[in-house]
Amino acid sequence: MPTALITGATAGIGAEFARQLAARGDDLVIVARDADRLARTAAELQHAHGVHVEALPADLLTDDGVAVVERRLTEANRPIDLLINNAGYGLRGDVLSTALDDELDHLAIHVTVPLRLAHTALGGMVQRGRGRVVMISSVAAYTPLGTYSAAKAWGVSFARGANLVTRAHGVTVTAVCPGFTRTEFHDRMRVSTRGIPAMLWLEAPRLVRLALRGIDRGRAVVVPTLRYRLIVALSGLVPDSLLGRFSFASASRPGEG
Repeated sequence: MPTALITGATAGIGAEFARQLAARGDDLVIVARDADRLARTAAELQHAHGVHVEALPADLLTDDGVAVVERRLTEANRPIDLLINNAGYGLRGDVLSTALDDELDHLAIHVTVPLRLAHTALGGMVQRGRGRVVMISSVAAYTPLGTYSAAKAWGVSFARGANLVTRAHGVTVTAVCPGFTRTEFHDRMRVSTRGIPAMLWLEAPRLVRLALRGIDRGRAVVVPTLRYRLIVALSGLVPDSLLGRFSFASASRPGEG
C-alpha cells in the first residue's frame, strides 16, 4: 500500500486529506504537535478505514521536531510515497505591527520547514522513480496580503520549478491553492469571517477531492474550483490597493493548519 505523510494532520485541510487518503486505502504517517490529539486521530482513522496509521508527534518550529520527520522520510524500508506539507497558520496584521520573532516563526513553518522536508523526501523518491510532494499554498499567494501571501507565493513558485525537474524521474511536485475553506483556521487567528460572501466558501471534503485529482495527475499548481481560478486570473488585473483591503489586522496566535 502507498504511504502518505501529512503535517498538521489533526485539524482542517490536513485532517481531511488524512480521511480521504485513508478511505482510498493509503497507509498514513500523521504529524502534529499535540501528541494526545494525534493519537486519537490515528486510532479513529485506523478503526474507520482499516489502514495502518503511524502517529508522529513533532513540533516543526524546532530543529529536533523537523529532524524527527526527516528521519522518517529517509527510512528506506518504509518509504513515503506522498508528502503533504500542510502545517501552517496565519498572522493578523502587517509587517509594521507584528513582532520579528513571530514573523520568523511564520516564515519557517511556511517556507523553511516545507523546503527541508521536500528536499529530504525528493531524494528518496527520485531514486525509487516514484512519489509526490505537495505544498499546501493558498489563493492568497496571488494577492498582496502581507507576509502570509509572500510565504504562500514561495510554495507556488517552488512547486512550479521543482515539478519541471522531478517529473522526468517519475516524481511530481504540486502546490494546492485553496480559497476560503471552512476549517479551524480563522478561529485560531481570532478573526471574524462575517464579511466573506457565502459563494466564496469551500467545504474541506470537496476541496480535498479536487486537490487529490490534480495531485494524482501530477499538476504543478492546483487551484480548486472554477470560481477561484477566475479570481486568480483576475487578481493580476486588480490594483494592489483594492486587493489589500481584504487583509487582516492585529496580531494572532499560532495555530496548526
